Amino acid sequence: MASEHGSSGTTAHTSTDGHKEPFPPFQSSTFASQLVWLAITFVALYLIVSRLALPRVGSIIEKRENTIAGDLAAAQKLRDESDAELKAYETELANARGKAQAIGAETREKLNAQAEQERKTLEDRLAIKLAESEKAIANTREAAMSNVSEIAKDAAASIVQQLTGVQPDAQTVESAVNASLRG
Repeated sequence: MASEHGSSGTTAHTSTDGHKEPFPPFQSSTFASQLVWLAITFVALYLIVSRLALPRVGSIIEKRENTIAGDLAAAQKLRDESDAELKAYETELANARGKAQAIGAETREKLNAQAEQERKTLEDRLAIKLAESEKAIANTREAAMSNVSEIAKDAAASIVQQLTGVQPDAQTVESAVNASLRG
């Protein structure tokens, strides 16, 4: 092993007298040149960033902002269109409901008028049938009453003959039956 102070094992930071030299950036003899190179590097880096990188980043940011603004404008336009369509739909729906109610009322009135007409026609037919029936009943009653009168005369004559054994006069029986039927 070589010794630390030997010529083959010496490092750049160790001096010949066995004393360590400071880290190169901290050496006071190189401060001026380091500051000059720092300024040159800073200016070069500033120029590269300000002339090349920042315009590219700025254009990308501007392009994205424009895209976002365009998308927001398109979304607002679509929203306004959908609101207008919704309003038009609601208006059409209200109109359709109004028309449906008007049609329903008109149909109801027509059906009521038709039903009333049919009722009147039916009542007229029933009144005619009732009059005909009453006339038929009156005719039947008259026929029956004329038959009743004949039957009553025959029955009265038969009863008088059975009771008295004498055949009564037809004129007397008829007048007695007529008086009894009116009375």
